[in-house]
Amino acid sequence: MINIASNFLHFYTSICLLMLAACGTDNNTVREQGALDRPLAHSLTSAKLTRSPVGKADYVGSGTCAHCHQRETAAWLGSHHDLAMKTANENSVLGNFNQSKFIYQGVTSTFYKKGDRYYVETDGPDGTLQSFPVAYTFGVNPLQQYLVKYPRGRIQALSIVWDNREKSEGGQRWFHLFPDEKVDHSDPLHWSGINQNWNFMCADCHSTNLRKNYDLNTDTFQTAWSEINVACEACHGPASKHLEWAHKKQKNIDNLGFAIKLQRVSKAQWEMDLESGIAKNRVAKTSQELQTCAQCHSRRTTYLPGAMPGDKFLDHYNPTLLQPPLYHADGQINGEVYVYGSFLQSKMYKAGVTCSNCHEPHSLQLRSTGNTLCAQCHLPEKFATTEHHLHVDGSPGAQCINCHMPAKVYMQVDNRRDHSFRIPRPDLSDKLHTPNACTGCHKDKANQWAADILLKEFGPPDIKHYGEAIYAGIHGADDAESKLSKLITDSTQPAIARATAVSLLPQYLSRHSVQLLQAVSQSNEPLLSLALAQSLDRVPPQLRPALGIPLLFEQDRVTRSLAANALAYLPMDPYPVSVQKQFSQALREYTISELLNSDRPESLVNLGGLHLQKGNPQQAEAFYRRAINRAPYFAPAYVNLADLYRGQGREKDAELLLRRGLTTVEGKASIQHSLGLSLVRQNRHSEAMPFLRKSAESDDTHSRYIYVYGIALNSAGQSERALEVLQYGLSRFPGNTEIVQALVSISRESGNPAIVNKYQYLLRDN
Repeated sequence: MINIASNFLHFYTSICLLMLAACGTDNNTVREQGALDRPLAHSLTSAKLTRSPVGKADYVGSGTCAHCHQRETAAWLGSHHDLAMKTANENSVLGNFNQSKFIYQGVTSTFYKKGDRYYVETDGPDGTLQSFPVAYTFGVNPLQQYLVKYPRGRIQALSIVWDNREKSEGGQRWFHLFPDEKVDHSDPLHWSGINQNWNFMCADCHSTNLRKNYDLNTDTFQTAWSEINVACEACHGPASKHLEWAHKKQKNIDNLGFAIKLQRVSKAQWEMDLESGIAKNRVAKTSQELQTCAQCHSRRTTYLPGAMPGDKFLDHYNPTLLQPPLYHADGQINGEVYVYGSFLQSKMYKAGVTCSNCHEPHSLQLRSTGNTLCAQCHLPEKFATTEHHLHVDGSPGAQCINCHMPAKVYMQVDNRRDHSFRIPRPDLSDKLHTPNACTGCHKDKANQWAADILLKEFGPPDIKHYGEAIYAGIHGADDAESKLSKLITDSTQPAIARATAVSLLPQYLSRHSVQLLQAVSQSNEPLLSLALAQSLDRVPPQLRPALGIPLLFEQDRVTRSLAANALAYLPMDPYPVSVQKQFSQALREYTISELLNSDRPESLVNLGGLHLQKGNPQQAEAFYRRAINRAPYFAPAYVNLADLYRGQGREKDAELLLRRGLTTVEGKASIQHSLGLSLVRQNRHSEAMPFLRKSAESDDTHSRYIYVYGIALNSAGQSERALEVLQYGLSRFPGNTEIVQALVSISRESGNPAIVNKYQYLLRDN
């Protein structure tokens, strides 16, 4: 995978381990939102990405496909893919636009028709009632949203949506997606704002051959598509060469003219193992189907443009790992994660099951109903029995999906099932604060009640669950490093769980964990390499080269570009030409990604940081200010701009900026912390303390904020109060080395050997 001389890597390993022993590991110097001030090796305006030759075929449209593929077209028509997005007309609009009214937080919205056009009168971006024509429908069942065209090419999704369920189920009504909040025009979630913007949030998964086409210079979109909905070529790829093959213009063309081969499901591939009662795949899985489906059915960021069906997922998308609040610590769904991350955890994925084993790919309907679907691979005589499911035959508890695919409701009415196909573990629920299918139905029972029944009927679980290590890593348990390390090296566990452990391990660096992460950086496991690249900016700068340089040689573009960004502070001249070349290309790809998403404040802040490191503070300030204007709620923009001012000796400007941020951001802890430090630098210590206290006591606090407040208290002569704060911090972030070091140091200074002895053992291995 990598072509760097081994003595070069061994040299860096030795240097980094010496630095670790000498300097410790202060991970908390990284700024909010992942060290957003990073360098740029190339011009932001000249970066271009050259696509591979795969895209030479042209899109021809589903109407052309229908001439030959009539059965597939008939199945597709009326499917969720077909109806993913449509022009608003009498055939597509399902909601009541007959002067229908809906009241939300004192605002009355009216849905009506004028001629053959559909309109909504509702609160606009300034809070006043305005009429907006509905341009498109979005989705179909169980709810339908409506899209409104805005100036500069923006398309916005209304937050009042139509419940398309039957009236007997509570449907055929308007409802608001945020019923328990007051989302007015000043709220980041208001339908007219950037967080309800179709071009960024939704577009690339609801249309075919979507090109976002955002222009940073003019702040405009020219978003375009080949077909408005998810049509044939969204999954199969452009079909012009297939037409050439069909018309015999190229008799010897590969793969019938397509870039990928989506194989038909064949039951002959599976053979039932009568002893286990579970079918096994007899042939190697060669279909590119899962990689194609994952492009939309995953929680991910579109990182690099131009993805085609069958392209490598990690060349274009940056997926979310099993991290809160999207996932529970054991990997169960919590937020909207769209299946792929869940499925990667499953034994079915490991066995070679793919999406179309259960879902007909054109109609998207299940291939069978009830337990007969599962019976394709799971012998009913073994599994469809009271001895297995412990419920009365025919009852809801006897349905496989209710135990192994528990559901959660999203968008008020959309019931979606967890695709990790897990065995219920009520024995972990109290320990990890996770739900389980048993007490999800038996709501009047305790988790231990369910755990006792399963223990009695099936005995103890065969293996320890990876959720225990992830929970320890998230919550800073004393044994977090040990548990995470064991999970990373356990190849029997799902790769996405091991990758999550990799992403958490930089919080617990020691000689052992640095060596383990270096092994990960040189491995051939794509998700683990990605996780290390995602978390590399949380590794102390002196340790990053040994971990990051091998990642520059990864085949996956997302991984290597994230690594380049984390290494961009390094002067590259001392490195071999091969390293410089890989770094330059990877950083260029990172820049392209940020430009692609520069309609968002996150990318604007990152671009500002790149300019700052390049030595262009004026451009950096312009980007930071643009981010603030685009999203006044976005705290990292204020923090990074204030830090720029600090570096220029403009401390008063930094203070004024941060005070302004306190009036607009929702999660204020990072602003309060930065403002407190600014006041300390101005020798206004008494004014600083309330802000440092608020940041430390905030619900969204960080271990660093508590540490700094504790140190400030001690410096102010309040050592007893400092110890109280730091002990509270250790309860919030168990095992945090920085807090432990402060506890031991202050206790020694104040002559408190009992506390020294209590916490000294936590520092032995660090």
